[in-house]
Amino acid sequence: MSEQAKLREDICLLAKSMFDRGLTCGASGNISARLSDGSVLVTPTGVPMGFLDPARISHLDEKFRLLSGDRPTKETPLHSAFYETRTGTGAVVHLHSTHSVALSMLPETDPDHAIPPLTAYAVMRVGKVKLLPFFVPGDPAMGDAVRGLAGKRSAVLLANHGPVVAGKDIWAATFAMEELEETAKLALLTRGQNPIGLTNDQIGAVVRKFDVDW
Repeated sequence: MSEQAKLREDICLLAKSMFDRGLTCGASGNISARLSDGSVLVTPTGVPMGFLDPARISHLDEKFRLLSGDRPTKETPLHSAFYETRTGTGAVVHLHSTHSVALSMLPETDPDHAIPPLTAYAVMRVGKVKLLPFFVPGDPAMGDAVRGLAGKRSAVLLANHGPVVAGKDIWAATFAMEELEETAKLALLTRGQNPIGLTNDQIGAVVRKFDVDW
């Protein structure tokens, strides 16, 4: 199986897994992944993530121009911003996952630290998450907002919309996305109960051991 064929299958496999577990619903959410030649596979617009056809996934060149397949997601500028600003990005996952969106709407959520460091894996796989303001879906300004972070964050949370995570490959990006959503769920479940999160020393130990951007 060629690199491109395998990546198409992996995109569909992971997208269906997230869809089936309710991490995104309807035709929401999108995934992109970069091939070794610099071109990018992107999920098409308007297609539920649980029903993707590998053969119809959009194939874009390195400048994000359509080469083949269906029309790509309207959130493509959001994806391209991560590839442009974070060296080593091999995939980007964007969902409308319930707990993360809920956290984005609460006035007490820290915009510079939207997902609290409750567990070691939240620090290891997600790092600090920046809360970005609301944008109309598909607005290229979302990409500009990500570029404004200058590659310092691998994950952002779009207010009233959902999380976006970049990773070294599609598996890493998906695992990080799932960790982000689970941590958002923990944050909501423990809100008002004075949960004991990680201390600064504990966060530092994780950051140093796993070379996390923090």
